[in-house]
Amino acid sequence: MKKWWSLLVLLVVGVLGLVGCTSSESGGEENDSEGGQTEITYYSFSATPNYEDVLADIVTAFEEENPNIKVNTELTAYQDYFTKLQTRIAGGNAPDVFELNYENFVQYASKGTLADLSTMIEEDENFDPKQLNQEAFKAYQFEGKQYGMVESFSNVLTFYNKDLFDKAGVDYPTEDWTWEDELAAAEKITDEENNVWGTYAPVTMNEYFKIAAQNGGNLFDQDGNPTVDKEENLEALNYMVDKVNESGVSPSPAEMSGQAPADLFLNGQLGIVHTGIWMFDAFKDASFEWDVALEAGNTQKAHHFFANGLAVSADTDKKEAAYKFAAFMSASEEVAKLRVENSWELPAITNEDILQPYLEQTPPENRQAVFNALDTLVLPPAVDNWSKISDVTNQEFEKALNGDKTTEDVLKTLQSEYEQILSE
Repeated sequence: MKKWWSLLVLLVVGVLGLVGCTSSESGGEENDSEGGQTEITYYSFSATPNYEDVLADIVTAFEEENPNIKVNTELTAYQDYFTKLQTRIAGGNAPDVFELNYENFVQYASKGTLADLSTMIEEDENFDPKQLNQEAFKAYQFEGKQYGMVESFSNVLTFYNKDLFDKAGVDYPTEDWTWEDELAAAEKITDEENNVWGTYAPVTMNEYFKIAAQNGGNLFDQDGNPTVDKEENLEALNYMVDKVNESGVSPSPAEMSGQAPADLFLNGQLGIVHTGIWMFDAFKDASFEWDVALEAGNTQKAHHFFANGLAVSADTDKKEAAYKFAAFMSASEEVAKLRVENSWELPAITNEDILQPYLEQTPPENRQAVFNALDTLVLPPAVDNWSKISDVTNQEFEKALNGDKTTEDVLKTLQSEYEQILSE
C-alpha cells in the first residue's frame, strides 16, 4: 500500500511540475515570484523631478491591466542618465526597458543594445500603430525595424506678436508662408529706432539642419558621408546670416546684449521668434496678443522633432513583459490623458478627443499647428560624434556672423572638419 501511495505522490508532483514548466515557457518569460508574476525594471529620466507621481499612477494603471507583471521604476536626472545607462549596459546590468530620446536612440540601436520589437508589434492584437502619428512612430525605426516606441514629443514653431504685425499692417503667417514671405514681413516690422526686429532664430547647428532641409539640403547623405558643402546648404546659411548682417531684421549677438530671445519676445521687441512649444507656458502672460504658425519653408516644409521613447534591452529575458509596458506607455489612452492633464510633454497619439483639452487651451489659439508640424518633421543627423560636429559648426557660424569668414569658406571648412571627425 505504501508503495502505491508513494508512486501516486510522485506522479502528481511530476504532473504539477510539467504544468508549471509549460505555463512558464508559454509566455517566454522568466517569472520572479511564487504567484507567477514577472518583474521588470523601467529606467527613466523624464519623470523626475516633476512627474514622479504621474508615472506612479501610470504604473498602477498598467499593473491593474496586467496583474502578471510588476514594474519597478528607477529614476535618474537627465544630466546623469545616459552615463549611468551606458555603464549598466556595459556591465551586463541593463534595465529591462528604458527611456531614450531620439538623439540617442540611433546610437543605441546601431550598437545592438536594443531588442527588435517588430514581430511583437505585428502579433499584438491590442496595439495598432495607426493609434500614433506615423512620422513619430517611425522615428524609432532603424534599418527598417522597430527598436523603440515613441511616448511623447515636442517641436519648434513660428511664434508671432500679433500687435507688432497689426502695427506694421502685415498679414499673420499662414501655412503657405515661404522664406520670402517671412523676410518681407520682418522688414516691415523692424523698427531700428525702437530696437524692434522682425524675426529671430539662432544661427547654430540646431537651427541649421532644419533650415537646410527647408531648402532641400542635407548635411550628410544616406550613408552618413558629409555633404555640407553644397549649394542648397549655402543658400540656407546665407538666409540665416543675411537676416542679421544684410537686411538687419534679426538682432546681432551684440544687439541682444546677452538677453535671451524669449526675453526680447516678451519685451515686445521681436515680431517673430522660432522656438519650441515648451515656451507656451512662459509666454502665456505676455502683455500682447500672440499665436503660432507652421514654419516657413523655401522649396519644402521642415520642422524640428524632439521625442522621447521606450526601448527594450536586447539582453533581457523578459522581452514580452517589457514590450507590453513600452506599448502601454506609447499608445494607452489612459497614459495620454494623464500626460495632457499634467502637461507632461505631448503624447503622439492621433485620438482628437483626448487631445481636445490641450487644443482648447489658449494662448496660443492655433495649437493644432503642433500636430500639423509632425507631417513635415526633420530629424537630427544620425552620425557619431554629433556633439563635436555641432560644436565646430557653431564656432564657424560665429565667424560668418562676425564677418571674419565668408559663408562659402565656412562650409568648405566644415566639410573638411566633418570628414576628419568622422574618421577619428
